[in-house]
Amino acid sequence: MKIHGPNPTNFNPYKQAFKDKQAAESEASKKDSIEISNEAKQLQKQSQPNETRAAYVNEIKQKIESNQYEINYDKVAQKMQDFWTDK
Repeated sequence: MKIHGPNPTNFNPYKQAFKDKQAAESEASKKDSIEISNEAKQLQKQSQPNETRAAYVNEIKQKIESNQYEINYDKVAQKMQDFWTDK
């Protein structure tokens, strides 16, 4: 009759640590990738500003740079109130 000690004969405590290290290295070597659907590409094209909006924005920028832009405080306050009261 053979009596073995508390450890089995084929037990190697370093083997599991080596496997864990290899698994971590293989996960780290993976690269991120992204795939954009056709629907998302079309939505992205639609979100581009149109010419009339771009002209309006440029007009406001010029007024701000030349200190001619005036703010209508009553209109701003009304819009804020409408937003917060869900009107």
